[in-house]
Amino acid sequence: MSKAPDLVKRLLLGRALRSAQQHEQLLPKRIALPIFASDALSSVAYAPQEILLALGVGGLVMYSYTPWVALAVVVILLTVVASYRQNVRAYQSGGGDFEVASTNLGENWGVVVASALLVDYVMTVAVSVSSGVENLGALLKFLQPHEVGVALVIVALLTIGNLRGLKEAGVAFAIPTFLFMFAIVAMLAWGGVRLLMGADLKAETAHYIIKGDEMNATGFALVFLLLRAFSSGCAALTGVEAISNGVPAFKKPKGENAATTLLMLGAVAMTMFGGVTALAYITEAKFASPEQGSHLLDPRTGQEVNDADPVIAQVAHTVFSNFSPGFALVAVMTALILFLAANTAFNGFPVLGSVLAQNRYLPRQLHTRGDRLAFSNGIIILATMAGLLIYAYDASVTRLIPLYTVGVFVSFTVSQIGMVRHWNRLLSTEQDAAQRRRMRVSRGINGFGAMLTGVVLVVVLITKFALGAYIVCIAMPVLYALMKGIRRHYDRVAAELEPSGEDVRLPARNHGIVLVSKIHKPTLRALAYARATRPSTLEAVTVSVDAEESRRLQEEWDALDVPVPLKILDSPYREITRPVLDYVKSVRRKSPRDVVTVFIPEYVVGHWWEQLLHNQSALRLKGRLLFQPGVMVTSVAWQLHSSDRLKGRVEPPGPGASRRPPQQVAGGGIVSERDS
Repeated sequence: MSKAPDLVKRLLLGRALRSAQQHEQLLPKRIALPIFASDALSSVAYAPQEILLALGVGGLVMYSYTPWVALAVVVILLTVVASYRQNVRAYQSGGGDFEVASTNLGENWGVVVASALLVDYVMTVAVSVSSGVENLGALLKFLQPHEVGVALVIVALLTIGNLRGLKEAGVAFAIPTFLFMFAIVAMLAWGGVRLLMGADLKAETAHYIIKGDEMNATGFALVFLLLRAFSSGCAALTGVEAISNGVPAFKKPKGENAATTLLMLGAVAMTMFGGVTALAYITEAKFASPEQGSHLLDPRTGQEVNDADPVIAQVAHTVFSNFSPGFALVAVMTALILFLAANTAFNGFPVLGSVLAQNRYLPRQLHTRGDRLAFSNGIIILATMAGLLIYAYDASVTRLIPLYTVGVFVSFTVSQIGMVRHWNRLLSTEQDAAQRRRMRVSRGINGFGAMLTGVVLVVVLITKFALGAYIVCIAMPVLYALMKGIRRHYDRVAAELEPSGEDVRLPARNHGIVLVSKIHKPTLRALAYARATRPSTLEAVTVSVDAEESRRLQEEWDALDVPVPLKILDSPYREITRPVLDYVKSVRRKSPRDVVTVFIPEYVVGHWWEQLLHNQSALRLKGRLLFQPGVMVTSVAWQLHSSDRLKGRVEPPGPGASRRPPQQVAGGGIVSERDS
């Protein structure tokens, strides 16, 4: 039974891997593409829909702007891809935008970028999984009332998959990602063929009327709606930055392989996003949300329609109206790619968290690899935060999308400005003409990228602030302040622990104190061990809470002729902790350069409930003694028979356990003889 938890862990996560096997987890480009590009590719499922949703606020006439909005998004996508190809060649440690900003703009800007990315990674999981459940519901209608529960189950499965390790997760996720690409390209190709053959392709919502809260928008209102549609469509760019954070996972040459993967990502994402948007426009697909200010009306009944399928499902149903398995393939693969798109964040968030922990901006536990050489703590934190967000927003893509893209465009802009400074610094020392020419081209690409993404960031903040982006604008500064506070703490502790001359000086004397409540085997073992350490002075100390009991203890002590004096501390209010603390302090005051060692007998028990029956007084006492300067606390173990059941049990592996041999575990706790 004792091995059951470890067996379950091994079944879920697989066998532990040694640190020397880390090179086996590196990825070739064919596996890296589905791992790191799934987020950007999956945006095909919701980015065109968000454009139509935003334009629908202005009524049906606004749909005529769809191609132009989509074209603007494609231009931004290509610009960001070209810019990040420069990033991954120059910075390959996995720090990504954080490293670029910290190195070239200073640590504060690096923390700004890190806070933006951490928030956006959480949003990526929440949005992708919620959208996946929504698209799956278009095929399996019975799931629609249970979207939140299904989304949380998917997050849990993704967590387990990533805890098994990067390479296994990548191989498992590669097949559905490539199938999704095949399904979308096949849909685009078959739709194009049918259109060329003269088929009249109209979506199921083509005959619906769309009503918006800002009908017949003109002037500033028109511009604002177009900008909102553009900012919503820019959700297609999320995920591009994940490759820059995942460069260490690539096989050598890391930078070139990452840059090639980025190029493939850009080409595929542009084709799929543009194609789906074009088919949605041609088939007159419509989508609306009362929460966003638009409504679909059926002119035949005059009733409002609130159950329209996602846009990509409408397009697939229209294109494959004569081949229903094609629609099923697109629906299933779209749901799967959206679920797996969260895997991009599951790879990027832990790596970034590890880099931040290494730089002392996050707890050091985030830098520790687990049994399967994955950053387990970061994976679990990401899953928890995303799960809470899905629960809080009822897995509603419409409500989550306004929170999206703010963080990623902050990192885009700051990173590209940092890259411009990077090239300026290198140009100031480079003499080779060919190298200078290449650097100037790279600087031009990053400079254009910084300008364009900066404009998009402003647009996103203006158009989405009231729709929920303000929450991200609050979360990022809070996270920034938290990380700066953690860094100050670590710096303060490091300065406090810096060795100085007096730290290596031996104490003048060591005063030993053995705590006693009664004479039994644990007490005698503690006395023997204390004598073996040869302190300068040694005495046994007990607290008198009952005069008769203390008298009997003294008589028994004298009768046994114990070679250690017994000191009885008076406690008129029947306290145990305070009299011992006061006595230890008094010893320290008499000899400030001396050290006091307190020996506490400790029972080792085999059942959790035995901890509740023992140890409570001594546990409190030990907790107080640890705060006293110049006082050392030593536990002397005594194994009760119940602990025999734990002998020989292998310690449940924790993070890094694969790097050390198995050890025996001895359960236990601080025991007070008075409690026994």
